[in-house]
Amino acid sequence: MVQSYKKKHKLAASYDTIIIGSGIGGLTTAVLLAQKGQKVLVLERHYTAGGFTHIFKRKGYEWDVGIHYVGSMEKESSILKKIFDSITDQQLKWADMGAVYDRIVIGDKTYDYVKGVGNWTEKMIGYFPDEEKAIRAYVDLIFKVSATSRNFFVEKTMSPIWSKLLGWFLRKPYLEYARKSTHDVLGSLTQNQELIKVLAGQYGDYGLPPKQSSFAMHASLVRHYFSGGFFPIGGSSQIVETIAPVLERLGSTILISAEVDQVVIEKNTAVGVRMKDGKVFKAKHIISNAGLYTTYKTLLPAPIVQKHRLQQQLNKVQHSVAHACLYIGLDGSPEELQLPKANYWLYPDKLSHDECVENYLKDHNEPFPVVYISFPAAKDPDWNNRYPGKSTIDIITLVPYETFENWDGKRWKKRGEDYEARKEKIAQRLLEILYKKEPQLKGKVDYYELSSPLTTKHFVNYEKGELYGLEHTPERFEQKFLRPRTPIKNFYLTGQDITTAGIGGAAFAGLLTASTITGDNIAKELMSSD
Repeated sequence: MVQSYKKKHKLAASYDTIIIGSGIGGLTTAVLLAQKGQKVLVLERHYTAGGFTHIFKRKGYEWDVGIHYVGSMEKESSILKKIFDSITDQQLKWADMGAVYDRIVIGDKTYDYVKGVGNWTEKMIGYFPDEEKAIRAYVDLIFKVSATSRNFFVEKTMSPIWSKLLGWFLRKPYLEYARKSTHDVLGSLTQNQELIKVLAGQYGDYGLPPKQSSFAMHASLVRHYFSGGFFPIGGSSQIVETIAPVLERLGSTILISAEVDQVVIEKNTAVGVRMKDGKVFKAKHIISNAGLYTTYKTLLPAPIVQKHRLQQQLNKVQHSVAHACLYIGLDGSPEELQLPKANYWLYPDKLSHDECVENYLKDHNEPFPVVYISFPAAKDPDWNNRYPGKSTIDIITLVPYETFENWDGKRWKKRGEDYEARKEKIAQRLLEILYKKEPQLKGKVDYYELSSPLTTKHFVNYEKGELYGLEHTPERFEQKFLRPRTPIKNFYLTGQDITTAGIGGAAFAGLLTASTITGDNIAKELMSSD
């Protein structure tokens, strides 16, 4: 059961670990530590738990804010499936999205990403018969890079001494590809610009076009989805719904509306947290799942940040992209409206991904460089039981934080007419794109609402409303400080900033942080469990 700090709540007399932030990284860390016998307190500043896995309801609809599809759920032996089964007592169930999980649309041409690496490869060769050699080499490379990632991430859990001795050796094979841009690697395989654009067609899942993104991030993402896309049955609210009872049974607590003001540090050791109302909770370990920027800029005392030169660390990484999301409610069931399960990735014709982004950033009246359309109501087999005769759609596009910066500091829902007018302009552009793709939906839209980067900032507490924490550039993967252990004793990090973007990266970060604290090889334990 999730309790509220503002209402009557019941806490344990003491906790072993306090985690700031209830996103999937924090929740995964919490359960894995609780399963080791620790009492864990998870503190969430918002009125709902789950970070990007939470949902919101409006006008008789519900929308998932961050989970649009998840990969690697088809095999019982996949580490991500093992993590979710463990932290939910196997209560979280996944629906397969079917044969096609992503549709890459470039101008008027559509390229289907189909489930199964063999099927996917043959499909791509069917589209580009002269590029068979390049496509097969690309698939081999995706698997090769993914295989090197294991040691790279294992190294993050090592003590400073072992890291010094073995770190370089473990990190080197992965860094060979992490240091290269997606554009450079794809360009070394083929000169076919259309194929390059199709192969990079999921770049929105990590937020950087090919010339800017690390190929290692690209490879991890593509590998993650090769076996298809999956969606939580009952919607992404089921993630917290299935984790909370496990934590409660293990004597641990999720507390919402519980805003932490600062981590309490004595003699370079984290000993507790001070809440906004001045109350102090103490514990042996303190973990931040609030993202690197928020942690260093607001949660740690300034003298500690100066002492450990943490600002210099922040100078070596960048905020990831901000976005707008149009949440749409429609009259009619997914079947009646003929909604697909597959996601659309829509791109302008002719220009490369990087050129499209460049043009748009110079002039926001230029075509959106990427538009992603997701049909959650069609993906969830339980949807019609909860919302008969209704459907929902999410449409996401790149919108820089600066577009709405003038309204930062103004209260949510009270940002004024100019703010609403700017949002409405973007909403209408996105609706027009939807109707072009799915013309049968015209006249069926009952409600819509656009979130801006300021909405993301308000709910997830990311400084610039960024979607994926830190940018996944080649430089990001060079930074050894992106790991669970910090220079402050008993103070740790978790979440997507220490691994990679998305629910999979964040959950895996939880595993790394719990392993670092306990000294146990939790991945090995999970993989050997039935």
